[in-house]
Amino acid sequence: MKQIKAEIIAIGDELLYGQIVDTNSHWISQELTKIGVRVIQRTTVGDQKESILKAFGEAEKRADVILITGGLGPTNDDLTKPLLASYFGCDIALVPEALEAVRTFFEKRGRELTPLNELQAHLPTKCTYVPNEVGTAPGMWFEENGTQWMSMPGVPHEMKKLMEDFVLPRIKASHDLPIIYHKVIKTVGIGESWLADLIKNWESSLPEHIKLAYLPSLGQVKLRLTAFGEDYDELQADVETQINLVKPLINKYIFGYNTETLEEAVGRLLKQANKKVALAESCTGGYISHLVTSVPGSSKYFQGGIIPYHNEFKTSLLSVDTEVLKNQGAVSEPTVIAMAEEVRKKFNADFGLASSGIAGPGGGWKEKPVGTIWIACSSREKTITKKLQLTQDRMLNIQLTAIAALNLLRQVLTKQTE
Repeated sequence: MKQIKAEIIAIGDELLYGQIVDTNSHWISQELTKIGVRVIQRTTVGDQKESILKAFGEAEKRADVILITGGLGPTNDDLTKPLLASYFGCDIALVPEALEAVRTFFEKRGRELTPLNELQAHLPTKCTYVPNEVGTAPGMWFEENGTQWMSMPGVPHEMKKLMEDFVLPRIKASHDLPIIYHKVIKTVGIGESWLADLIKNWESSLPEHIKLAYLPSLGQVKLRLTAFGEDYDELQADVETQINLVKPLINKYIFGYNTETLEEAVGRLLKQANKKVALAESCTGGYISHLVTSVPGSSKYFQGGIIPYHNEFKTSLLSVDTEVLKNQGAVSEPTVIAMAEEVRKKFNADFGLASSGIAGPGGGWKEKPVGTIWIACSSREKTITKKLQLTQDRMLNIQLTAIAALNLLRQVLTKQTE
């Protein structure tokens, strides 16, 4: 079975300037992987004739499928269509069906079809016209010298519609594709090297058709298992077998699988236990609450929060003893204990989660440098604290503190605290 290789070419100066993030290529890569097509390269090129033609030529040498996004507007800086015609040595001509589609698109929206927009219906004569049901720029499909090409708009929802309705089915119908099955184990609270050391024997005994990749991210490490074969159910079963073998080694660090986020995992655990949480955030300034409430249905378990950024409100709102603040400071274990316990009581919650620290870049000193953070999780039975020594970067410290606090709550919910 031949491995089908694909290349994605994203066109537009705005991508190179950093004015727009290329989410299209990321999404396309994921969808191609699902059907067994291997993406070998993603290329970003500006609105320059020579650069675009060079990208076309190089892609054709190495890929079986070339997917192009961007540069399909009706203005002079949109070069994809004329350059594809030039590359394939053909003219550009009116496609009546495309013109009718563009006219209908504008009529439905009560807008007049201008001569400039009519140009959208002029396409290279060697392409197959692919209707764009949610926009004005048609897709263009070419098959030349054994290579399949598809040019699509850069607007994400238009590109996705064309991919789902036409491109992916066409690729699957024209190639004998292998099956690739992925499952991601998501861990938190352990670094990549320590995780690798824990599972090294398991990793070395993986079957030949299952590959492991370490995908570290902020405060977390993902383990991606990828299985290759011809039977989806068998691959899925093989991967599950390997997950069951590795879980006893790292179970206390696993919070979820595939796309589940830490805040979703914590929400799931709270709902399962029928418990509620309240938050007292100082150094994180409401960021933990933002993560918690970004999950649909979080009102079932999130009671509310207080952001006592100044010490007077730690005292007046959360009953932190003034002597504690005077003698031990806002960044101290007694302070976060009081914050967590009082916010739990004040909001009638099962758990109180608190943070207080020096996010930076200023405010630190020798005994408590920037990045010194205390977090606490209070239940009706006990309060657990943790001291963090983080970085010099303010936003990074806020994000890492949020992850650590949510993980502490997760550990309490799963009874995995030390």
